[in-house]
Amino acid sequence: MTNKVAGRRGFTLVECLIAVAVGMAVLAAVYTAVWSGQRSTTGIDRKVTTGQDARAALEVMAMELRMASYNPNYSTVTNPWTDISSCNGGDAARRGIQNAAADTIQIQMDLNGSGSCGDAANEIIVYALDTPNQRVTRQTLTCSGAPATPGAQSFLGGAAGEVKAVRVVNGDTATPLLRYFNSAGTDITSSLPGAIGQIRRIEITLVVDSEDIDPSLGGSQRRRMIYSTSVVPRNHGVQF
Repeated sequence: MTNKVAGRRGFTLVECLIAVAVGMAVLAAVYTAVWSGQRSTTGIDRKVTTGQDARAALEVMAMELRMASYNPNYSTVTNPWTDISSCNGGDAARRGIQNAAADTIQIQMDLNGSGSCGDAANEIIVYALDTPNQRVTRQTLTCSGAPATPGAQSFLGGAAGEVKAVRVVNGDTATPLLRYFNSAGTDITSSLPGAIGQIRRIEITLVVDSEDIDPSLGGSQRRRMIYSTSVVPRNHGVQF
C-alpha cells in the first residue's frame, strides 16, 4: 500500500528558475555595492595622499619664502647678499630674492646674523619647477670658499626611478608655480628679474595629480587637485 501525504510536492522547474534569478539579482546588487564602495574608498585614499603631500610642501615653501631677505643686521651691514656663481656680493637692489621667475626662485636669509648669506645651512635656497619630471625641486647652497652645488633634490613629486605619490603638472596645465605682485597688487611676473625690488607678495600654486590611477574617476584618470597660497616676504619689503 502506498501512503501519500496530502499537500506535499516538489518545486516546479519554473519556481526553481525564478529562485535562481532572484538569487543572482541579489548577488549582483551586493557585488555592485561592494565594488562601488571599494572604488570610493580607493578614490578617497588617492585624494588624501595627494592632498597631504601637496599641503605639506606648500606650507614649507610658504614658510621659507616668508623669510626671504631676513637680515638682523640690516642697519649696519648694507649688502649681506651673495652671488652664488662667484660667492661674492650679490645684487643689493634685489636683497634676499636674487632670482625670481614663474618657475623658479632663489631666496636668501642671514639666519646666523654673520652679515653674509651662505655661510650656514639653509641660508640660500632655490625652488624650481622641473616640468619634464613633473616635480618641484629644492636646493640649498653654501658659499664657504667655492660655491657648493649638491644638485637639486626632489621636494614634491620625483624623477624617473624615484618613489613618488604625486605628479606636479603645472607645466602641463600652463599654470605658473610662482606669481609676484607689487604693493599695489599688480602682477609683475612678466617684469622680472628687473622688478624684483618691487615684490611685496608671492603667490604659490601647485597643480598635482595622484601618482596612481583613481578608479572612482572611470578607471583611467588620476586625481587632480590644485593648492595655492599667498606669501608676504615682510623682510624683503620693509628694507626698501
